[in-house]
Amino acid sequence: MKVERVDLIVLRMSLITPFETSNIRHSEIEKLILKVYTPDVTTYSECVAENLPFYSPETIGTSKDILKNHILPLIMGKDIKDPEEYLKIVAPIKGYPMAKAAMENALWIIQSMEEEESLAIRIGGEKKRIISGVSIGIQERPEELIELIAAYLEKGYPRIKIKIKPGKDVKVLEEVRKHFPDISLMVDANNAYSLLDIAIFKAMDNYELLMIEQPLAHDNLVDHASLLAQIKTPICLDESITSPSLTRTAIALNACQIINIKQGRVGGLLQAKKVYEIAGSYNIGIWCGGMLETGIGRAVNVALASLQNFNYPSDISASSRYWERDIIDPEFMINSDGTLDVPAGPGLGVEINEKILNRFVLNRETIRF
Repeated sequence: MKVERVDLIVLRMSLITPFETSNIRHSEIEKLILKVYTPDVTTYSECVAENLPFYSPETIGTSKDILKNHILPLIMGKDIKDPEEYLKIVAPIKGYPMAKAAMENALWIIQSMEEEESLAIRIGGEKKRIISGVSIGIQERPEELIELIAAYLEKGYPRIKIKIKPGKDVKVLEEVRKHFPDISLMVDANNAYSLLDIAIFKAMDNYELLMIEQPLAHDNLVDHASLLAQIKTPICLDESITSPSLTRTAIALNACQIINIKQGRVGGLLQAKKVYEIAGSYNIGIWCGGMLETGIGRAVNVALASLQNFNYPSDISASSRYWERDIIDPEFMINSDGTLDVPAGPGLGVEINEKILNRFVLNRETIRF
């Protein structure tokens, strides 16, 4: 594979409804899209970095800079055998897993297009459908949350995740369980608590949660291990898992029972597969998370989630969960049984609708070999 040109395209897209976590409220999202050209094929990939450094220290601005000034100069015009060789080339660049993943994803997609097979098959996926879950942001009033949960259950989502933060946690769960005593339910704290909040977590044990996702600071695995020893509800790590190495560390410290794998967060599909294999070898539960992606990144996540041993519903919802109109055809739709179809066509298995994409373009820059 020889990359000859890359267009760095920044989009701004409005969400259907605002999405609030413990640290930020989104009403619109900026996205960095790569259009990658080789002599034989052209494809797209998506960088999952956000505009502001609240989920990760990496942002669209830093990712774009690293791609333009460091990653692309190292690889453009070179004959790269596969994504593994690419990762060796960019290994001297410390950090920036999301920028690295964006280019690595493109190479996987190019390979699968050249071999005329789906991305899912290329990375070893076996499932034809994946079980989907839905993530619901923090709501101003419990009544709003109850209405949203009811609507998503009606659409077929088999697992509900709700965002929480101090002051919007135990009482919210009490209200949810009054209305939905038997649904598969989990919460996501996005680092919002500390061990001083142990009473809150012990109270959560009363609500039969599937898991508590990332309750404490992303860089504090020791406290997660302490929390795990004191509560019954399983702990899932998200922001804490940024590499296969940190996966091993978290498991060695007994800091979690479950890991949310986001390929962009760990540096791409190859690294995500390593996390997947490590977690599986220690019987750690695994599922595939999302980053409010467009259909481009969503297709990559669906391919990843098609690996056989993902054993919890993903955070990969239908396109209509977030977008009035996604930038792909066909858009992802949830089936009546709460699943999403894994695209079977070459590469991403979906077509990028450039007419729709161009509606959202903020700026575009072309990098040539």
